[in-house]
Amino acid sequence: MHIGVPREIKNHEYRVGLTPTAVAELVRQGHQVTVEHDAGAAIGFADTDYSSAGAQVGTVEDVFEAELIVKVKEPQASERARLQPRHTLFTYLHLAPDRPQTEGLLASGALCIAYETVTDARGGLPLLAPMSEVAGRMAVQAGAGCLEKARGGRGVLLGGVPGVPRGRVVILGGGVVGSNALAMAIGMGAEVAVLDKNPEVLRQLDARYGNRLQTLYSTAATLEEQVMAADLVIGAVLVPGAAAPKLISAELITRMQKGAVLVDVAIDQGGCAETSRATTHAEPTYVVDDVVHYCVANMPGAVARTATQALNNATLPFVLALANKGARQALQDDPHLRKGLNVAAGQLTNASVGEALGLPAQSPEDALAAMS
Repeated sequence: MHIGVPREIKNHEYRVGLTPTAVAELVRQGHQVTVEHDAGAAIGFADTDYSSAGAQVGTVEDVFEAELIVKVKEPQASERARLQPRHTLFTYLHLAPDRPQTEGLLASGALCIAYETVTDARGGLPLLAPMSEVAGRMAVQAGAGCLEKARGGRGVLLGGVPGVPRGRVVILGGGVVGSNALAMAIGMGAEVAVLDKNPEVLRQLDARYGNRLQTLYSTAATLEEQVMAADLVIGAVLVPGAAAPKLISAELITRMQKGAVLVDVAIDQGGCAETSRATTHAEPTYVVDDVVHYCVANMPGAVARTATQALNNATLPFVLALANKGARQALQDDPHLRKGLNVAAGQLTNASVGEALGLPAQSPEDALAAMS
């Protein structure tokens, strides 16, 4: 199969769909790979590294001659315009809050597989997990910086100093993002509370961290109380494929401490606060009612080399399956990969996205059967 890897064009996005090591594995198994010029240059993967691995280095036009397009972030408008029915797109999509992208992919006729809805045998999200780990750890780092007075924050040091109270971090959600965030926050010496609706998640976190962490069952009253007392709130909630629930109202933002910080990691799925809107690494923050909002939609892009390598470790087996078997056969053979199918030949195939956008959706199985 011919596989194309374009250079990412989203603001400050330096990750790349395939590393030279991954390319070498695909070429070894008999596939042709075309990588756009300078696709990995920003993170130390030179064009010569790709050519040495067996790839052809070319233009974006050359890349979209391929059958399988492997990216990192959702296709931008100019990229969506290049997609055709013969293409299979494999990347993060996050369609639920993004009607223009959804409509563009439907119009393309392409098969579009979203990293974030591919599952595993345990019900996990193996292609989302590596970036959730990165984003969770970065959230505390970013939030700590935003708490500095010169950046609009309260002027609080999360770890405190002897004789001075520590900063309070409240984490909404104890999944992959939340558990990585709380590990960082505890490591920095902060006072940390995590809220979740799953008692088993809270039990596991309590067993691991004991009295270094306050675990709380999430109710509206508890969430309100904790958010109002926090120096740093990290939104780490996820409903796979669906829009993030709006847990923090605009009215609650007005009652938070002046200079408090909200890091909304759920922004890829629309954000968990009514006041959240996507920002970029170029302009990562804005202030609403004296609360600093950090809502960068591609947080792991800031540590792009680490993030690319972690992502490739997870995606390469699926890329190999798509290339070795062909997209339709690979999707039919693997129910977990099939969960990742969001758009097929002009049909929406993810019910959660359909519900979020008010669009009809059919099952991936029905869509694939109709294409046979």
